[in-house]
Amino acid sequence: MRRTIGSALVAGGAAIAFTAMSAVPAGAAEGGVAFSRVTVNGGKPIVIGTKGEVVVHATYRMTTKLRYDPGVVVYPYRGGLESGDRLWNAIDSSNCKVVNRAQGICDFEEWLYIDPRHLDFGNEDAGMWKTAGRVWLAGDAYDIDDVKVPVQVKRATLVTVNASPEPVGKGRTLTVTGKVTRANWDTHTYQGYAGRTVSLQFKAAGAKAYTTVRKVKSSRTGTLRTTLKATRSGTWRWVYHGNSTSGARASAGDYVAVR
Repeated sequence: MRRTIGSALVAGGAAIAFTAMSAVPAGAAEGGVAFSRVTVNGGKPIVIGTKGEVVVHATYRMTTKLRYDPGVVVYPYRGGLESGDRLWNAIDSSNCKVVNRAQGICDFEEWLYIDPRHLDFGNEDAGMWKTAGRVWLAGDAYDIDDVKVPVQVKRATLVTVNASPEPVGKGRTLTVTGKVTRANWDTHTYQGYAGRTVSLQFKAAGAKAYTTVRKVKSSRTGTLRTTLKATRSGTWRWVYHGNSTSGARASAGDYVAVR
């Protein structure tokens, strides 16, 4: 059964304290607090590899005239607002940047640290998440709100390319190979990504942009292969455009001279 995952918190310069699990908070959920202007990662998907920690920037505004404790946060969640899953992360949150003191309006910045090597992070975390805002109030009460901001979390992909022979005679056969792999957060390795439609693109010598030449589907091991006639010198690359759980990626370019 999928566990409920908590978010570790850093507020106002406090030290990070990682937690693996989080119970439903004590006290009663309160009103009187509004979150607005929420952005997470600039609205772009969060793409995560197998080893490196990813730092996600978020900003938001909170309006309340209630007294509250340090530790205001926004975070990704799934399912029920209070009983669902929370995407595992550690959070570093700024103090209030006063916008209007009389109306209780503050702007905040936040940094979510996501480490794919953590035991509470796995392949099931890829996909769409919602975003909640939470603040602890006086008397062990709290306010938690759905802020209506979708967040996509994606497994990173890698794409390689090799065009041969180099150089190649004009009109001769050029073979372009490569491989598309995807991050496996359970094993912390990249594995072949089967059945993906990948674009082969070409940029002629002196040109500024790539154009798509054809599309190829990856094999069961993620390999890519196609052949074509060499007509002019230029650079070849493969481009995978991503999907709802996997990030887009372009390979490096491989220049081939045609003689």
